[in-house]
Amino acid sequence: MFENQYPVSSGHIAALEIGDANMSPISIVFLHGWLDNAASFETTMLALHAIASSFHLCAIDLPGHGNSTHKPNSNFYPFHDYIDDLNQFLRILSPNRCLLVGHSLGALIASCYSAAFPEKVSGLVQIEGYGPLSEQEESSVSRLRQGVQSRDRVRKKPRRLLSSVEEAVARRAKVNEIAGELIAPVVKRGIVAAEGRYAWKHDSKLQTDSLYRMSPSHAAQVMKEIQCPMLTILGEQGFEHIHSQSEIRGDERELGTERQRVVIEGGHHCHLESPVRVSDLIFGLVNKI
Repeated sequence: MFENQYPVSSGHIAALEIGDANMSPISIVFLHGWLDNAASFETTMLALHAIASSFHLCAIDLPGHGNSTHKPNSNFYPFHDYIDDLNQFLRILSPNRCLLVGHSLGALIASCYSAAFPEKVSGLVQIEGYGPLSEQEESSVSRLRQGVQSRDRVRKKPRRLLSSVEEAVARRAKVNEIAGELIAPVVKRGIVAAEGRYAWKHDSKLQTDSLYRMSPSHAAQVMKEIQCPMLTILGEQGFEHIHSQSEIRGDERELGTERQRVVIEGGHHCHLESPVRVSDLIFGLVNKI
């Protein structure tokens, strides 16, 4: 596994890779969740490489996360901009065929990209995510107000320093309800030495609320536009609203696109808890396409 960087308009996107996009019949691109980074997929990539050594595997740090560039101060990372970031990255990567694997926020990005650019995506795997976030239209004004107010709070919030790597791991393990040794690679990639202690690397502006979400009908239309085979992987103890949201409806079964939903052991970070199972499921989808 090696580190790489790809130039984009806002700076660069960092990546962890196995293999060569030009030599492999398929590239599997992994998109992590909010405040995670590429290390979230290390164990899944290694497990997948063990059974499919010819695949090109690439996990990126989304802008503002991990080792990727932070965007300018005026940018608060609206969700749709990530779709543009991914498009810039894939244009440079130029894979022979591409399968997108997204966890949580990464699943939202991957699903929207797959709908907007069906010719560029051969398969889609969503882990603890299912399409774009949505809410009823009646919430649009309160959403706007809360989003703007959250920007004020983040601007005033002092930088938090941590006494040790162990403290950082313990904090994330508690928040994510996962064993420390499983989340440790994500934490270590996501912190930096500062003033004799440690600080989170991610851009603090990522912690502001969104100003806008799609309506349920908009989100449903996005999911209908996905043409490639799609697999949704959920953790048994994962987010309950995703379980209900991802139930495959009758109208989706009539789309002519293979859609599968699998529940596995684990919580919201089930790919960290069951990397071999997740890698087997991904391999199975590749075989179908």
